[in-house]
Amino acid sequence: MRDVRSLPKAHLHVHLESTVRPETVRELGGPPEPCGTFASFREFADQRARVRDLLRTAEQFRRIAVEFCADEAAQGTRYAEVTFTAASHGERLGAAEMPLEAVLDGLAEGRARYGIECRVLLDHSRRRPVERLWRTYKLACRYDEVIGMGLAGDEAYPLAPFAQVCDAARDAGLRLVHHAGEAAGPASIRAALDLGHAERLGHGIRVLDDEALVSEVRERGIPLEVCPTSNVLLGLVPSLAAHPLPRLRSAGLAVTINTDGETALADEYARLRQVFGYADADLATLARTSIDASFAPAALKAELRAGADAWLT
Repeated sequence: MRDVRSLPKAHLHVHLESTVRPETVRELGGPPEPCGTFASFREFADQRARVRDLLRTAEQFRRIAVEFCADEAAQGTRYAEVTFTAASHGERLGAAEMPLEAVLDGLAEGRARYGIECRVLLDHSRRRPVERLWRTYKLACRYDEVIGMGLAGDEAYPLAPFAQVCDAARDAGLRLVHHAGEAAGPASIRAALDLGHAERLGHGIRVLDDEALVSEVRERGIPLEVCPTSNVLLGLVPSLAAHPLPRLRSAGLAVTINTDGETALADEYARLRQVFGYADADLATLARTSIDASFAPAALKAELRAGADAWLT
């Protein structure tokens, strides 16, 4: 079996604030890393909010971005689209641009030091006001390294109030990726596609609840950003062995492997090998799907695909 850390990978669904190293959290005076599964999505979101609230200075934002690059590069990630809640931090700190600019500085340093290419997706909680999503949209339009935006958080809150912002983002050429079909069912996916103009689905595992929707997502080539370990930790599936990943693949859907920031990417691939018996060829196929589903430039995609092919030979 080949070392999955040397397989060139693209990481498409990872929240920067969820990747903060435990030792960094401790240095900032934060809570200990939780053990086991979360009792609810609310418990998970509240724990992550406590970590976000620790970040106050440009140097701290820059630091977590550099550390993200170092940790991802060690896992064999060559390209990442990292999600960041920029407008929320800016509003909290009274400095609209500072958090994002500091993160972009850190990612640039990480690229120079570790050779990993990163782009940024800005997210917005469905629980928060539409006005903040407009601020997110304006931030996304200002920086070339920000390639898109999307809605995250509790899917019990509808996407419809944000549809006008999604229209504006699409018209401005921003990529749109929303969390949908994670805790909620097919209706959340339908809203992400029809109202949110989603080009990928964050999670999307509940698509299997609707056969007609499976056919549509497959025919339209909408990739799923699947995060198996995260789904287990949030109690959305009882165990990794019970995860619908094999059924999603059998349905002919474009499945990409990601972490949500809850584990390391190479570890996630290794777990799939162990639990589902995936051969190296299966892992290389999953890596290629993630590369193809990314918003990376064509030349970088070709380079990464060639690297995945070489890994097998």
